[in-house]
Parts: sequence; structure tokens; C-alpha cells
Amino acid sequence: MALLKNDRIILRALEPEDLDVLYKWENDSSVWSSGNTTSPYSRYALKEYISQSHLTIYDQKQLRLMIELRETGNAGGIVDLYDFDLHNRKAGVSILLDTKFQKNGIATEAIKLLMDYAFSFLKIHQLYAYVAVTNEASKALFLRCGFTVSGVLSDWTLTEDGFTDVLVLQCF
Repeated sequence: MALLKNDRIILRALEPEDLDVLYKWENDSSVWSSGNTTSPYSRYALKEYISQSHLTIYDQKQLRLMIELRETGNAGGIVDLYDFDLHNRKAGVSILLDTKFQKNGIATEAIKLLMDYAFSFLKIHQLYAYVAVTNEASKALFLRCGFTVSGVLSDWTLTEDGFTDVLVLQCF
């Protein structure tokens, strides 16, 4: 099977045409606490970010890929490898899926494709994710993809309701 795609989705590089949907997702304040965002992004900043997306994971220490649905060509979300550490061969994983594409297996497929790419092509030794203990959907997603809970970071993230604990999930 080819890397970064299956029968339903393709994980692809960012394109200039992705600006509007990226702007929508990045400025959705309801997901900011999951991604440590504290303020909106301008179209200019996102346009510059997209223009730099040709740089490799070795240059940027991050790889952001669009989740494209093969049937329609629509962008359904984004998946990231971040804090790439070449020496220790590890990276963080995050995902954002548009609400209209949730609960149909796309997130699981996207994470598994990203994992295959990371482990087989990039030769990463371990992937990790930080998930708020209250985020049952993300916890279930990562567990379904073979991650295990390896620890809890107490009072790690400030939310509207106060500080919350965060799970550390790892996959080797």
C-alpha cells in the first residue's frame, strides 16, 4: 500500500487553496485549549505558514498534512507530527477533524496512515500525544490506534473551568 493514502483518504501537503478552511479551523476558539492556541490567526499569518510548508520535517520540526476525502476531494481535517526530535527519533501527534466528518472512522484512518509513515519512512521510534482527561473521544481514538497511557500531567492545561489534567499517550 502506498504511503499516506488509503481507499478513503489522502494525507497531503498544504496548498494555497487550503487557506479558507485552515483559517476556519485555526480560529475556532472551541478547540484552542486542545492545541494550546491563545489567539486568532490572521489570513496573512496562515498564508505565510502555507508558503513555508514546502520545508521538510527536518527543517521545521513539524509536518502538517491535510486529510482529504478521496470521494469528494474535500479537506476533512489536519494531522500533525510536531516537536520532531531527530536524535531521539520521536514526535508528537495531533489531529483536528471537522465536526461534519467526525464519528465515521476518518480520524482513526488518518492517525494510522500517519503512524505508518512515521515508523516506516521517517524511522521514528516513538510517537506521543497529549490528551485532556476530559476528552474521551481523543483518548479513545489514540487507544484504538495502539497508543497506551503512560502518565498523567496534573493541572497541565487551563480551561474555562480551571486547570485540567492531561494524559500522556505513547506508541512505540
